[in-house]
Amino acid sequence: MGIVAGLDSSTESTRIVVCDTDTGAVLRQGYAPHPPTDGDPQAWLISLGEAAAGGLLEGVQAIGVSAQQNGLLALDAGGVLVRPAMLGNDKRMQPSAADLTDALGGRAAWAQAVGSVPQPGQMVAKLRWLARNEPESAQRIAALLQPHDWLVWQLLGRPLRRTTDRGDASGTGLWSAATASWRPDLVELALGRPAVLPDVLAPAEPAGHTPEGLLISAGTGETMAAAFGLGVGPGDAVISLGASGSVFAVHHEALVDPSGTITSYADATGMHLPVVHTLNAVRVLRGTAELLGTDLAGLSELALQSSPGSYGLVMLPYLEGERTPHLPHTAGTLAGLRRESMKPEHLARAAFEGMLCGLTDALDVLRGRGVQVRRVFLLGAAAELPAVQAVAPALFGTQVVVPQPADYAALGAARQAAWALGVQQGTLAPHEPPLWPSAASQVFEPGEDLPVGQAVRQQYAAVREQTHPGAFDAAG
Repeated sequence: MGIVAGLDSSTESTRIVVCDTDTGAVLRQGYAPHPPTDGDPQAWLISLGEAAAGGLLEGVQAIGVSAQQNGLLALDAGGVLVRPAMLGNDKRMQPSAADLTDALGGRAAWAQAVGSVPQPGQMVAKLRWLARNEPESAQRIAALLQPHDWLVWQLLGRPLRRTTDRGDASGTGLWSAATASWRPDLVELALGRPAVLPDVLAPAEPAGHTPEGLLISAGTGETMAAAFGLGVGPGDAVISLGASGSVFAVHHEALVDPSGTITSYADATGMHLPVVHTLNAVRVLRGTAELLGTDLAGLSELALQSSPGSYGLVMLPYLEGERTPHLPHTAGTLAGLRRESMKPEHLARAAFEGMLCGLTDALDVLRGRGVQVRRVFLLGAAAELPAVQAVAPALFGTQVVVPQPADYAALGAARQAAWALGVQQGTLAPHEPPLWPSAASQVFEPGEDLPVGQAVRQQYAAVREQTHPGAFDAAG
């Protein structure tokens, strides 16, 4: 038996789990919020120190690091930040992303090059923005890191060699999951000059050892770490219910999508995570709940008083425009209004069906590219709503798994640490991660409701096609 730790440095806090290497059992946990910061990554180290207080890491032999994605830490030749870290999705970067898309020859050219079309959150778009808006900072840039890369580098004592993993690299817009290689020419296209990118480690390859001899694994981005912590594999899809939505699945190859609907990420195990995003998920439920003067629990209760199909009421949930299908400037639609359908319970049901049909559209983009989906994991607080659990299986057309809430990104980081430690000790192979138990979950089957779900989908698709004809013609 050994002991490993996984830490997840998210946008707001650091969470640490200490686990048994053989069973994955959580032995200890730590948490600390990030202190207020304006892009100073030292706040992450302060939070890490607070989360690890009280001897939390005593006896730990290896640590894995997960961190927020879509970040840029630009360093000068001496390893000093040239400006505060650029984090998350920033709408200021939208023109830069569009500019870059055209500069390489369009969406298809980018999809072929790196498996994704530039998005405002990606490192590549941030570099273009810096070049255009902060040219003095851009001129000082010598090396590029993401948050997880920077944290690993700090834990190792800031060595000359800087590293990342294939999962986090695949979200930069500068690394191709298909060829497993950086595209330095795209750095120059975006920034106007070269910059050093970190070495990309294999899934079980360690980043190094701390001065005290503690092994640090490759680390990865939060999405990849959460997938590894959940224990998903081929045949599994994961749908995340936030204000917006994302759908990803484990697949054996990178998918090149000329339309840009699919973003081709790599995972933390050597496989791939094709991802499809939607702009509208739980914001649809919250908006409808406010309209009806209730909360999400009340909306769910109302929806279950209606019946499948919401008495013909159909909501196209494109409240913020939409990314899948590509309708950036549209608005939501409520169709099928009749006297008998104009009741709170039918509107509530239409909101749940509309949100979930929108996510099923995204899931079908992956299915249309040959991705097998035998079960769907639903993540997010909204996955606990009874109406979601009642409606989703028939619409998705497959088994739905709702895992118990847990720090899955931190667990994935710990599992990666156990893997790297096992390879070093000769007890695990580089292609065989430790077999930790799957997440404790509730499981829901479509059962006899499958034909009903198909009818609801057909009703939704008919309204979508009538309102936005051909919207999916270029997707997938």
